[in-house]
Amino acid sequence: MSFEKDPFNVIIGGVGGQGNVLASQIIGHILVSQGYVVTIGETYGASQRGGAVMSHLRISARDQFSPLVPEGQCHLLVALEPVEALRILGHYGNPEVMTLLNTRPIHPLDVISGDVTYPEVCIVVNKIQELSRRVWTLNATEIALEMGDPIFSNMVMLGALSSIEVIPIDRLAFEATIEELLPPAKLAENMEAFDKGRVVLKRH
Repeated sequence: MSFEKDPFNVIIGGVGGQGNVLASQIIGHILVSQGYVVTIGETYGASQRGGAVMSHLRISARDQFSPLVPEGQCHLLVALEPVEALRILGHYGNPEVMTLLNTRPIHPLDVISGDVTYPEVCIVVNKIQELSRRVWTLNATEIALEMGDPIFSNMVMLGALSSIEVIPIDRLAFEATIEELLPPAKLAENMEAFDKGRVVLKRH
């Protein structure tokens, strides 16, 4: 497939512990195997677990670009947390950006302690829809919890990403990459999570 832009800029955003760094590695591995040039950069917030984490992927048919997406030039946001999605769109969004959103919030410590209030998710989602050309939503965390572990939410999101067909990620390529990057014992559960993400978005 050919991308609308070259480079095509993707940001995977969430908080520490959600697995978006692994998700970016999987996407990059799949695309490089298809002949694309992919540059990946990571940015971390105050703490590894619970702080903001962003993975920047710059995908090109021919050239290597600097690893971080310039402000206002994200083409696709894959957001594992709603408020983080809003924050990223504020810096990197533009009228053409598309957003794939996990709607389950993760409350930071200042919310848990009662110092600040987390906004209503429906209000956050509405704002994300206002700021994006197209939005796909799913509760990837709930799907992962049904499997027994919220850690699978990143794989659910990758399945959803393959379903929207903005990036060429198919099941066979995902399976081959998982076999290469993760221990064999992890394959079945990760494939299940991927398939569940695909199915949920195909129902939309």
